[in-house]
Amino acid sequence: QVQLVESGGGLVQPGGSLRLSCAASGLTFGSYAMGWFRQAPGKEREFVATISGSGFSTSYARFMMDRFTISRDNAKNTVHLQMNDLKLEDTAVYYCAVANIATTAIEEHEYAYWGQGTQVTVSS
Repeated sequence: QVQLVESGGGLVQPGGSLRLSCAASGLTFGSYAMGWFRQAPGKEREFVATISGSGFSTSYARFMMDRFTISRDNAKNTVHLQMNDLKLEDTAVYYCAVANIATTAIEEHEYAYWGQGTQVTVSS
């Protein structure tokens, strides 16, 4: 059974940083791309970033503007999202997900399993 557990969310001031982590179990981790999505209050869930199973390829949503970095440690079955220069509009529940392919995936339908989400609140 595939399980994904996110951590690292919290309250941060504008301009601050957070590092989200997602621990995966129940799968051959390095065989699948991973992704981060987010859902703000009253909005649809949106793509944030993805990384291939090997970790060599990444892709980001345009609004990232080089503020976020996705990485993975296949030895520890974890994926991370480093978020810098956080803005009020980054407030959302952040979800990690396992894709059903090894290459990068930006569409929700390409993802087979989802975590419960971790809340990120950016507020002064």
